Amino acid sequence: PMIYLDNNATTRPLPEVVAAMHEALTQSWANPSSKHVAGEQARGKVTEARAAVARLLGAQPAELVFTASATEANAMALHAALAVPGAPRRVVLSAVEHSGLVHVATVLAGQGVEILRLPVDAHGVVRCETLPALLEGGAALVSVMAANNETGVIQPVAEVLRLASAAGVPVHVDATQAAGRVPVDFAGLGARFLTASAHKLHGPKGVGVLVVKKGAPFESLLPGYQERKRRGGTENVPGIVGFGVAARHAETAFAEASRIAALRDALEAGLGEALPGVRVFGAGAPRLPNTACMAFGLLDADVVLQRLARAGICVSSGSACSSGGTEPSPVLLAMGTEVAAARAAVRFSLSAETTPAEIACVIETLQAALTPLLAEAFTA
Repeated sequence: PMIYLDNNATTRPLPEVVAAMHEALTQSWANPSSKHVAGEQARGKVTEARAAVARLLGAQPAELVFTASATEANAMALHAALAVPGAPRRVVLSAVEHSGLVHVATVLAGQGVEILRLPVDAHGVVRCETLPALLEGGAALVSVMAANNETGVIQPVAEVLRLASAAGVPVHVDATQAAGRVPVDFAGLGARFLTASAHKLHGPKGVGVLVVKKGAPFESLLPGYQERKRRGGTENVPGIVGFGVAARHAETAFAEASRIAALRDALEAGLGEALPGVRVFGAGAPRLPNTACMAFGLLDADVVLQRLARAGICVSSGSACSSGGTEPSPVLLAMGTEVAAARAAVRFSLSAETTPAEIACVIETLQAALTPLLAEAFTA
């Protein structure tokens, strides 16, 4: 049987999510903008889901803009911030942001936007003390993730917001990995924007959300009448319905966090005892309960992934969105990790479905597969 430990890449949709989406496809398939009974039924389903997702994120339903992904939501936030009249053509990003947001920033840089990077320490935590200097010339936006997708490191978002607010600069929080795993409170944070994605919390792929603070200036990236004129295009009713069900489930799943963290700790400790040269990235900082980013000596990550794949164990090297080859992780390089070690990083990301037996199997599999390779490497 397959052991799936790649939940930061995507999670298995809950059976309740699949059932609700099937019902939406077969019973509430009308256009939610249509002014008839069938359209009103579809619109009602979207309204219910909007309320559930808003509650999970600590936002007001009217602040939510449903999108096709967190990547699109991130792009919308950057676009809206830069479109504010008089906004500086400058954006500050943490040095460990997700590749999807970095790609958008790269395009903006080609259009003349200055991209400044907020550095991180050796544990992957942003160095807040460097932010005031970066903001001296003003900025349209500071963007920081709530928790890193590769290391699971939780960022001091509240302190970033305090410093940015003192400089009069709005903040975007990418909560894609945090939502559904640790509490998220948009209203309490005071950010202008926040993004999340359904498929990271046992919902469907193809639906994300941008939360826009009530009253904040906002220019749409996709003009149209839907989503309060903030994102054109017919709403993905089944996807949004699935997001709503997943969000309601996530509200009750926080009780699982300590159990998942115990399994993550058991995995790290077990592999540390079973194999020489095991390194855990971000271990000195607060982390998501489900994430372990590790290197086994300097064994290339692809070697480890191949051994695990043969045993039916699914993990990834760094970010699944950027793991097309053996390039070192930019996140780990930003933490000061040497290139060879960054190229060796393997990410294990658990879920509430992970069992102790699965963790024991992973430890046993890697001990058998890597012991000869590591012995050879350490004696070479």
